[in-house]
Amino acid sequence: MTVYVEYAFIENLLLDGLLLYLALKCAKTKIVPWRLILSSLIGGAGAIVFPLFSLPAALSLLVKIFFGLLLVLIAVRERNIKAHLVTAVSFFGMTFAFGGLLLGVYACFGISYLPGEGYVIESVPVTFVLCSAAIFTIVCVRLFKGFYRYRRRRQNLLDCKLCSGGKELTLRGYADSGNRLYFRGSPVCVISAIGALALFRAEEPVGRMTISTVSGSRESPVFSCERMTIEGVEKQNILFTVGEVPSKEHSLIIHTALVEDRHEDIKFFKRMAEETRGE
Repeated sequence: MTVYVEYAFIENLLLDGLLLYLALKCAKTKIVPWRLILSSLIGGAGAIVFPLFSLPAALSLLVKIFFGLLLVLIAVRERNIKAHLVTAVSFFGMTFAFGGLLLGVYACFGISYLPGEGYVIESVPVTFVLCSAAIFTIVCVRLFKGFYRYRRRRQNLLDCKLCSGGKELTLRGYADSGNRLYFRGSPVCVISAIGALALFRAEEPVGRMTISTVSGSRESPVFSCERMTIEGVEKQNILFTVGEVPSKEHSLIIHTALVEDRHEDIKFFKRMAEETRGE
């Protein structure tokens, strides 16, 4: 079997680079190009040097794990242990997932396997491996984005207790950066018509405001809620207007000004909303 060193080096360099990139994205760690390139170069060189040594299976596995940890150590800029651990777990997970994908495809196409030497690389087109890696990368990036988008949405779903006019109502609220409503300088939350009817049925509105949506503009009453408790934190005299809440998960759209200190994502949304409002 003929092995072309330059092909093996380039192929492993690209694969290590893609897998490290995915691991960094999965761990939400800042990607430093020169670190990623250096780590990929070392990975490509290791793929050439490693086969030159005949090691027992157990020792070979330990060396590969140590080498993988070294690549992660070089690629990650952060100094905290958590960033390295999450990236390392992600890198090994991506490696096993991609390796399993290739093994499955090789088996389907009947690509030969030599005991002790693995699959016959020269019978596998390099383009096929790289195309598989590209597709794997695209799928993983989309999955990561979907997962973090879902997690961010779940983080912004908050349990709220509203007390006004002697009535109490417990509803699920969503801290939405798109809510930029203000009335007389105070932030305004949006409550569904059913929630407003249950809580403010016997109360007079403190005013009216114009709400603009994709379907047009309309006048809506504004009510003042005596107390609003958001995840155990009590707020006084919170303003609500009646509007559409297009979700079965929540009945309130909370203004981010009321929850800006809860976690970092909402702080970011708050800054974005203020910048947009100031333009």
